Amino acid sequence: MARIALVLGHELEDRLLADIVEHGHVVVARLVSARELLGSIDALAPEVVLVGAGRATLGRDLLAACDERGVRVVALAANDLDRHHARHVGLLEVVDATAGWDEVEPLVQGGAAVAEAPRGPATRRGTVLAVWGPTGAPGRTTLAVNLAAAYAHAGRSVALVDADAYGGAVAPQLGLLDAAPGFAAACRLAGSDALDQGELDRLAQHHTAPGGSFRVLSGLAGTRRWPELAADRVAAVLEALRGWVDVVVVDTGFCLERDEELSTDVFAPRRNAATVAAVEVADRTVAVGQADAVGLARLVRGYADLLEFTEASRVRPVVNRVRASVLGLDPGGQARHALQRLAGISDATLLPDDRRGADAALLAARPLLEVAPRSPLATGVRGLAERLSPSAAAPPRRRRGLLARA
Repeated sequence: MARIALVLGHELEDRLLADIVEHGHVVVARLVSARELLGSIDALAPEVVLVGAGRATLGRDLLAACDERGVRVVALAANDLDRHHARHVGLLEVVDATAGWDEVEPLVQGGAAVAEAPRGPATRRGTVLAVWGPTGAPGRTTLAVNLAAAYAHAGRSVALVDADAYGGAVAPQLGLLDAAPGFAAACRLAGSDALDQGELDRLAQHHTAPGGSFRVLSGLAGTRRWPELAADRVAAVLEALRGWVDVVVVDTGFCLERDEELSTDVFAPRRNAATVAAVEVADRTVAVGQADAVGLARLVRGYADLLEFTEASRVRPVVNRVRASVLGLDPGGQARHALQRLAGISDATLLPDDRRGADAALLAARPLLEVAPRSPLATGVRGLAERLSPSAAAPPRRRRGLLARA
């Protein structure tokens, strides 16, 4: 059941109203203009907006307001001009105005059909790095942000993607606006084979720094829009980005459970699909855990789950916040021994605890590599970047800017 607001003509409303109610949905408002909806959207609290696809009712301001509140928008187009306008403003959930409710219902439920892959240049073959870690805040986002900064400082074109379906943290950590999630919008465009370089530049925010800048596709500010991060869409966006930049760093969610095993509806959206798709597409996956008894235990258990979706040779285990206060003498040796004994991991990268540097980076809303480039953690991240993708971390012969074209 969904709470639906209608911004349609009276004739179209009357035709659909009975089917809406029959399918168990609740109509919270029947409005004639987007302005009316914008003035009352918080009071109405709709979950879905059905809107006419024409200029009179559909605009970027309406999409931005709905994106900020996690409201799904579905447009009904009366003609080709309406469909073109909807695509122009970035909405791909569009059906013909003459369609029956059986065509509208899947979009209301977030199950829109997706294309196999988006159009885009394929002259570049960039590296996709997924940063995964188990539950418990082991430092996924901090590591992803600083890996992106490391590659950007090496002169590479970089895209940082927040693909956490449980709520993004990249934008707040970098002081960027996260009201309109760029990655979800990119997935929406990829679903209709409409993601290209121009759309990428429009959707991506830019983290700018003297040493190296990079694109950021921000994540979900809330959690209600996770059905838009379908596996096919996520894979399509990452493959498109691979063709446009040298390095794609993906901050994933923590959960690798197979949702279909928990649901009786085999066609329902999968909340963990974005994380699984990112790991499967990635050339390398960083599996990061925290250096304490609980964090190492979670990493060991999660590592076994991770290998269901990728090969061990493509995984780089990382132990974060290595410190003697929780592991005793020789904390690095203790962590390595535990991973070797419990999971057969012998090649883990150890990152030192650097609370002062990490706090300074959060306060400045900048990567640690910019705030404290000589800190032990910054040095460790640069070394990790080199081990993950030597060619990407090595400085190119000629430094390229953020918007270098393929």
